[in-house]
Amino acid sequence: MTFARLHEVEPTTIAAHMSDPRMAEHMPLLSMDWDASVAEKFIANKEESWARDGLGHWAFFADGRYVRWGGFQKEGDEWDFGLVLRPDSFGLGTRIAKKAIEFAVADDRIPYVTFLMPPSRKNLGALKRLGARHVGEVTYDGANFLKYHLETS
Repeated sequence: MTFARLHEVEPTTIAAHMSDPRMAEHMPLLSMDWDASVAEKFIANKEESWARDGLGHWAFFADGRYVRWGGFQKEGDEWDFGLVLRPDSFGLGTRIAKKAIEFAVADDRIPYVTFLMPPSRKNLGALKRLGARHVGEVTYDGANFLKYHLETS
């Protein structure tokens, strides 16, 4: 499993990933059609996070093959962690999350991590196994999410 910056992935690859209709099932904020242009803007936006905060989203590769994107995003004073999985790679989520959380534990800027999960997600056992605890519900950009908190320090 390797991590790379999103700009190392062809925008058409990310557009195809985000255009899979199964993605919208658990992504209440996914409201647009994706093409290479939308993916390029998305990548540029995520790269701005790296420039501003020194951390952001990665592309994840398994055996050299792109399998998903995700990472840390600053939400106010909190570092939120999210994964957007390709349907053919769902089983790799826990492995990637563990590796990312190890990164957070080693980074003094991140005393804890939050996770925002759509209420449609019913299988949240992986979050509990990581040690995250449910802290409530929040509305983000008009969509409801279940919020989890994980201490990293």
